[in-house]
Amino acid sequence: MRKFRIGLIGLGGMAQEHIRWMKAEGRFEIIAVSDVYEEALAKVGDQLDVAEGKRYLDYNHLIEDADVDAVVSVTPNNVHADIIRACLQARKPFMAEKPFTRMFEEAESLLELYEKQPIPAMMAFTYRYTPAFRYVRQLVREGKIGSVRSFSVQYLQGWGAAPNNVPYIWRFNKDITGTGTLGDLGSHMIDMARFLFGEFEELSAQLHTIIPQRQDPASGNMVTIEVDDFASFQARMEGGIMGVFQTTRNAIGSGNQHEVSIYGDLGTLHASTLNPNELIWIREEAPGQLARVVVEVPASCKVTQYADFTALLEGSIPDGIAGFMDGYRNQEILDAIIKASEIKATVQL
Repeated sequence: MRKFRIGLIGLGGMAQEHIRWMKAEGRFEIIAVSDVYEEALAKVGDQLDVAEGKRYLDYNHLIEDADVDAVVSVTPNNVHADIIRACLQARKPFMAEKPFTRMFEEAESLLELYEKQPIPAMMAFTYRYTPAFRYVRQLVREGKIGSVRSFSVQYLQGWGAAPNNVPYIWRFNKDITGTGTLGDLGSHMIDMARFLFGEFEELSAQLHTIIPQRQDPASGNMVTIEVDDFASFQARMEGGIMGVFQTTRNAIGSGNQHEVSIYGDLGTLHASTLNPNELIWIREEAPGQLARVVVEVPASCKVTQYADFTALLEGSIPDGIAGFMDGYRNQEILDAIIKASEIKATVQL
């Protein structure tokens, strides 16, 4: 079977996860790497046995490399738009990390280019590949809990909480990220809602910064934080389904807790990253008698992100894959949440 020759841009911690996923899939060979830090280039280049001439400080040279079949981009937010633009211009298929861009204006210019010359493109909304979420989607589509009336989604982490004294890092820098927790974790919640229920129709929101200052490890000075570390919003989805969303990095005891509860006329479903291979199904077992059942996820729902990327590169579009337009729509909704929080009013989509 053909192996796809990958150029990997961004060699930080998350890149190691993508390297592991690609190796597990067995259909990829990383032949080129790019990073702005020479030390990272040397370390990961040696790890992957990448030729010296394929280690690029400038990602444009990697994208232009004729030996590279497709690009995987795992970088901070401030270069997302430029990398996607370069891939579109070079007609190089890619998978890019979320959020799509820092701000919606960047996304709009990319859409214009994509519509002129579309290419195979995938957004790395990784939680579409959590088996429990895929099974929930199947059960909802099959009508197992009847008409869905409402749902709640939360994505909680605890590493940013006050007792941890986390210093000022790039994730708190508005020039790099565009938003804080909203873009980092909230983008996953938005994508999960669209993955399960379809499009947003209207929303209202509140963004807040719980810890307003953090210490710069380089200077020792306190830096004012200009991005959110708590976000909540509520939305009406197509079909009149109502949703409530919450995310923060200040939830002590939450390592990586992304979960959804779905309320239908015939029952309730709950799925979480904490138990990725099972879900909770509350349903009526007998008239007036509810049962809370733990259900194991079937093997058919255990699809991998890089299996879908393989299929995309081979010319098909797997059900549930997050494509270019999913990234664009996600950014559009992020922008609407910011606007709703600023004007303290409901925003139509």
